[in-house]
Amino acid sequence: MLVGAGPGDPGLLTLRALRALNEADVILHDRLVSAEVLQLARRDANRIEVGKQAGHHHTTQDGIHALLLEHARAGLRVVRLKGGDPFVFGRGGEELEFLRAHGIPYEVVPGITAAVACAAYAGVPLTHRGHAQSVRFITAHGHASHDALDWAALAQERQTLAVYMGVAELGQLQQQLIAHGRAPSTPFALVENGSRPQQRVVCGTLAQLIQRAATHAVQSPALLILGEVAALATSLAWFGEPPLGASVHPLPRARPGRRPRAAAGEPLGAIQRA
Repeated sequence: MLVGAGPGDPGLLTLRALRALNEADVILHDRLVSAEVLQLARRDANRIEVGKQAGHHHTTQDGIHALLLEHARAGLRVVRLKGGDPFVFGRGGEELEFLRAHGIPYEVVPGITAAVACAAYAGVPLTHRGHAQSVRFITAHGHASHDALDWAALAQERQTLAVYMGVAELGQLQQQLIAHGRAPSTPFALVENGSRPQQRVVCGTLAQLIQRAATHAVQSPALLILGEVAALATSLAWFGEPPLGASVHPLPRARPGRRPRAAAGEPLGAIQRA
């Protein structure tokens, strides 16, 4: 079973994914799957990390395929657990093609992808009538991907770019977008460890992207949100610490891992209307 683990907050795991974890004999999980999510699995399940990181691939894709085949043919219930959603830059399609080619039945449980979760936990609407009518999910992982990107289209205004796996490529992103016409004043929000207690959000403009990321030592996993909507992180943020580089003070926010609650005697709907 191919299962999306979401961005890290175990509360965002779907009920179907939770059931799969409770039934699994073997769990092959990515590096980005949080410990809190793994703790929800059956206690006696065999947990095998098959994480890959830029420049440090601990398990090759062929090795993951071999493990899937080995455990499935042994008659075990196998969960391939991926951070975010398995079909959004997760190579889930490749793994299903492999299973199908070897006659292994499978199911797919989608998860909340990083762009949706990181934006929500940073207070950034990916689309907004006044700022962005479209959103693009792209990956900046690897130099070969740069040649395949339509930079002129990505540099257009009134759209949001959600860039996966881009921490090591921020310089290239900045250079190409400005060269193809994106305004240097375009706002960005870098969301590190989105939805987790240690979440950090770094804000600024495209011209400041490299300097701000270096100043605050942004590390993977981090998602870059670029576009007019990113400026709203400075005023709509609600989770974790205040955004770094914010020019205004956002509203009081919940402590990491907690949600705002209505005051005593206040109707439950009040917190949604606030």
